[in-house]
Amino acid sequence: MTSAPLRIVIAGGGTAGWMTANLLAKQGLNRPLQITLVESPDIGIIGVGEGSTPTLKRFFAEMDIAEEDWMPACNATYKVSIRFDGWSPAAQVNSYAHPFISQLDTFSERFFYVNCFHRRMGHAVNTTPGDFLFNAWLAKHNLSPKTPPNFPFRIEYGYHFDSGLVGEYVKRHAATLGVVHKALNITGVDCHPNGDIAGLKTAEGDVIEGDFFIDCTGFKSLLLQQTLKVPFHSFKSNLFNDSAVVCPTPALTELPVETRSTALSAGWAWQIPLTNRTGNGYVYSSDFISDDQAASELCHHLGLNENEADLRKLTMQVGQVAEHWAKNCLAVGLSQGFIEPLEATALHLVQTGVEIFIDHIRAGGFTETQRTAYNRIISERFERVRDYIVAHYRLNTRSDSEYWLANQHNEQLSDALFHLLNVWYRRGDLGQEIARQQLDSHFGNTSWHCLLAGYGAFPPLEQSSNVTEDLYQQNKLDAFFRGCLLNFSPPAPVIAK
Repeated sequence: MTSAPLRIVIAGGGTAGWMTANLLAKQGLNRPLQITLVESPDIGIIGVGEGSTPTLKRFFAEMDIAEEDWMPACNATYKVSIRFDGWSPAAQVNSYAHPFISQLDTFSERFFYVNCFHRRMGHAVNTTPGDFLFNAWLAKHNLSPKTPPNFPFRIEYGYHFDSGLVGEYVKRHAATLGVVHKALNITGVDCHPNGDIAGLKTAEGDVIEGDFFIDCTGFKSLLLQQTLKVPFHSFKSNLFNDSAVVCPTPALTELPVETRSTALSAGWAWQIPLTNRTGNGYVYSSDFISDDQAASELCHHLGLNENEADLRKLTMQVGQVAEHWAKNCLAVGLSQGFIEPLEATALHLVQTGVEIFIDHIRAGGFTETQRTAYNRIISERFERVRDYIVAHYRLNTRSDSEYWLANQHNEQLSDALFHLLNVWYRRGDLGQEIARQQLDSHFGNTSWHCLLAGYGAFPPLEQSSNVTEDLYQQNKLDAFFRGCLLNFSPPAPVIAK
């Protein structure tokens, strides 16, 4: 006997919708599936330059999609690090790097932790994050993360890409996996008497019925928030930014392998290098600067004539829903929540959220137990990513605008973040606290050390004559990493097969 396939209907496309369709079609739920994605043919593609974490590399590997296939089609480049400029000038830190952690770093991470502890004790030792982590060396020398066959260590990396083109690429791939695409305009939602969603009504007169629905309708969250009335919890009290203005510029002559984040008067500007252009944007708080002022400041930052710049305004709803899975509906992407793009976590949360959902269904089916467990895990992940982003603002040492001062004095910190910072400043074991709170699902011990050391969050140096050995110098990490660099080459455009 064969059971009828489970009808899964995805409302909305974009990168989130089509990634979800691909993951479900590829990994399955231990039963036959009929996957239908409904998206409006009238919604234009924004195509903002976007960066990813290394999680996206695993997605394409899971889909058996080679970099030589998708990267040229999406104007993509490699990304090994994020560089933060101008966030902590009072600590004499002009710039610091938060590189992705690679296998090679197992040789140097402990030296980084120990040096940071000695510096917290007031001793003068090297605590520059980029000196201890190999991907930062790749970024500093602008070398590709692709390893030669003779190099025995795995190097982690992400990508820069045109988000609109990636959505179109994974859309085409979903068709090869049997996903049905319906280009229709959703106008309403039918529900069963028990409140479950029954089907999607369209302007074209169709009703798309299903057994389980996935909401990828963006910030409007048509299914989860509007239909099922799941509340949205804003992060506005500790993440002030709610707007962005974007502006492309010509491609850079030499394409860097890192994203750049530069502090401006009421937020920060990104620089994302693509093969065909450079993606730029200014993420800011409308409480501290007007849209017109933000556009002018971005143009000044980029050296552009405002009257000639191709400017677009975006609005963000920063926070998360009370339940990511309610009744027979799962929200994915912007419909479930958003944490501003400072650490490129958006697609990471989409991908891992769908993968965790698949794991839960395989383990126990569509039960209340699985739904409760899933909601707890995903909500916790949003909260902890939020904390890491909040720390960037709380720890800033700028004093040139009300925006940065308000962030410095913001006391709306979660208990988890408060305890973590308390351990750091009281010279406790940060790794032990991270393990106690189980915080390493995304940002682990090394990432937190990068942030705190990168900001120069240390007490004044002691005036005593005691000399503490600098493990960076003692273990000759400079020579070690320079030797490793000999295995790598400058980045070259990825050529289609």
